[in-house]
Amino acid sequence: MTARYNESFLRFFPRVLRQGPGSAWRAEKAMLARRKRGPWHPSNPIFKYLALQLGFLALAFVIGGWMGVGLFALQAFVAVWQLELTNYVEHYGLTRKYLGDGKYEPVRAHHSWDSAYRVSGLLLINLQRHADHHLHPMRRFPLLQIFDQSKAPQLPTGYPPMTSMAMIPPLWRRRFNPRVRDWRRQFYPEITDWTPYKTMAFPPPTGAG
Repeated sequence: MTARYNESFLRFFPRVLRQGPGSAWRAEKAMLARRKRGPWHPSNPIFKYLALQLGFLALAFVIGGWMGVGLFALQAFVAVWQLELTNYVEHYGLTRKYLGDGKYEPVRAHHSWDSAYRVSGLLLINLQRHADHHLHPMRRFPLLQIFDQSKAPQLPTGYPPMTSMAMIPPLWRRRFNPRVRDWRRQFYPEITDWTPYKTMAFPPPTGAG
């Protein structure tokens, strides 16, 4: 999921926890449908993920009882929090252009915030080269490229300072909202009304009731 313009991380994170499982299920259901399989087919990876989680919970209980289960749940929550905090920084305010009839343009380099800071790259094995990762998801991390400002928006610094700033919503909005507005003018000058993108409430597809 992408953090919407003006949406703080403190609002984004609960929304992800609430909507993420359903979104994942619908995505896997659509992929299986293209292979003419139903959502309950054994190849649905969600079942594997659930089995792994249940297995680790059982192992935590065997080793540490209910305290072990609690500690496992706590570390899982912290891991998801860190993942979504990074996701918040990587995509805040960016969106693909809506084409109508429920369709969006393909993913481009300018749909992710890039960062060219060496220290961040060394700490996070080039995680900050996020635009290239979306364009070439199978490319090995040492080979990921950095795009310049003309092709992808740039973070003002590396990920550690950015994730810290994201935890202070007024500071984040003051620093980043102008960058999002610049991004809109640079890549989508033809869009004059961004109101539907705030809630993703677009007109229904042609012919829809």
